[in-house]
Amino acid sequence: MKELTVPATLEQLETVQAFIEGELEQHGCPMKTMLQVSVAVEEIYVNIAHYAYHPELGEATIRCAVGGDPLQVTIQFLDSGKPFDPLAKPDADITLSAEERQIGGLGILMVKKTMDDVLYEYKDGCNILTLKKNI
Repeated sequence: MKELTVPATLEQLETVQAFIEGELEQHGCPMKTMLQVSVAVEEIYVNIAHYAYHPELGEATIRCAVGGDPLQVTIQFLDSGKPFDPLAKPDADITLSAEERQIGGLGILMVKKTMDDVLYEYKDGCNILTLKKNI
């Protein structure tokens, strides 16, 4: 897996996106898949930047591997911020109107719907969220 570690700030979003997109482009990833992965990466990274260390600052490590048969991209987000399992909360109820829905949860729901697999673990003081998408 290739790895990138950055300060967990919004200013690093473009760096993270470029890292992932560069890996996908090397493997001829279709545009639709690239867009789905890009939106998922943005959602997860922005959540880390906003909440993992707040109000302190910390780092985020992003790992990316492309391979296998069928071809698949695996992206891991690691941070040593507050323990948080985004998969533990019930999915947002999209049948309710915007006024009736609770705030939050739509981003992770979108990630779960567009990725082929989403896994979370907390290990050795580290949040690890893994996204997998068939290319």
